[in-house]
Amino acid sequence: MSLSPVRLFVLNGANTNLYGLDPTGPYGSLTLDDIAADCRTRAQALDATVDFRQTNHEGVLVDWIQEARTQADGIVINAGSLSYSSIALLDALSAVAKPAFQVHVSNVFKREAFRHHAPLAAAVTGCIIGLGPEGYAVAVAALIAHVRRGC
Repeated sequence: MSLSPVRLFVLNGANTNLYGLDPTGPYGSLTLDDIAADCRTRAQALDATVDFRQTNHEGVLVDWIQEARTQADGIVINAGSLSYSSIALLDALSAVAKPAFQVHVSNVFKREAFRHHAPLAAAVTGCIIGLGPEGYAVAVAALIAHVRRGC
């Protein structure tokens, strides 16, 4: 039995484009381009494709989430600092009703208290927290499996 290819959007929000600039910081030395390559490699090995995008603008993320409604089978999202405050992203993820995994590169529960509340978690299928940049590839693999199970 041949499986149809799964198409995922991997969406990145505010300040994620700065990954890798401070290797001593909480995000390590990999750049967002390195992470995108890892996601594409993992997806390709699982007969899937990844459309990897980054913006610092909330409305653009909302547009991409809405685009996923017809153009993707699921969403991996790291909204960056918008993860803690964006009701617009929460509403978009809820309205689109696609399976989605949220990625936090750092362990948010070891950081400032305001990061312990993540509104987007109410609209996503699962969260990958604190695995570093590898969390993206884990989320991609988990989402592909989830889509294929028809959940």
